[in-house]
Amino acid sequence: MPSVEVRPFRRDDRDQLTALVNAHVGAVLPGVSVSVNAVLRQLEREPGEAIVDPWVVERRALVAVRREAVVAGALVLRYAADARVSDSYRDSGEIRWLVCRPDAGEAGDALLAAALETTAAWGVRVTHSDPALPAIAVYGVPDCWPHVAALYERHGFVPRGHTEVVLVVLVADLARRAAPPFDRLDVRRSVGDCGTRFTAVRGGRELGFVEVESDLSEGGVRSRLAGWSDVGNLWTDEPHRRRGVATWLLGAAADWLRLGGVERLVAYAKPGDDAERAFYARAGFRELTRTRRGWVREVG
Repeated sequence: MPSVEVRPFRRDDRDQLTALVNAHVGAVLPGVSVSVNAVLRQLEREPGEAIVDPWVVERRALVAVRREAVVAGALVLRYAADARVSDSYRDSGEIRWLVCRPDAGEAGDALLAAALETTAAWGVRVTHSDPALPAIAVYGVPDCWPHVAALYERHGFVPRGHTEVVLVVLVADLARRAAPPFDRLDVRRSVGDCGTRFTAVRGGRELGFVEVESDLSEGGVRSRLAGWSDVGNLWTDEPHRRRGVATWLLGAAADWLRLGGVERLVAYAKPGDDAERAFYARAGFRELTRTRRGWVREVG
């Protein structure tokens, strides 16, 4: 069996590592890939993680090489131990992500062992992993990455977070905005916390809203995500649920997305929330993958 070398990432590894990242992205999202620059930027810092990223005090990118080919890669982080960091992150190490060729299990084992040696040398109290590659909806350990799940489990990680269902629909297949489900109901468009917000208002009272982020390419940095969007938030006031408000709002958002040439809309649901999943199914969404989050290494 060819020997495996685990070493720090070098800049001349960038193309091979990006190809490996994109193999994992492509198993979740059809036709999507990320650029070399997107991968390199995440190795340095993550501006989109405005809360968590400032807590990081050390980053280490590692690769496993076999016959001069990069067959596995990982990004390892150390979080500060001071009071500004939340309890769950304080003085912890994180496998920010790990990618590995399915036929290179021994390289993945060697890489993950080296990552754990790194966090042990840092002296952190716990090592956890909630992977997130630099692409929409590619987070946790999706069920289309069984080789990564097996690798984590061999090294003592267990998923302590929740499982999420990632859904997608062609925007062209979404129903258009129809007449409101009851009288004196208006929709207002505004800036939301997670995209453009469409709010159902009646008599000055908000009955529900949906937020959609319509440009996930970050101004062209992630060009293959042009045409993709996602549901950032969806909420309906309890007394008005199952009365058509959410469906009506989704139609208003879909009309807006079509106007901008957006082709696909991604949404997220919990497996046990039957009402949420039924709503998305009626709207035409289908399941892309299920992903397990919050992996923690149990020792002793």
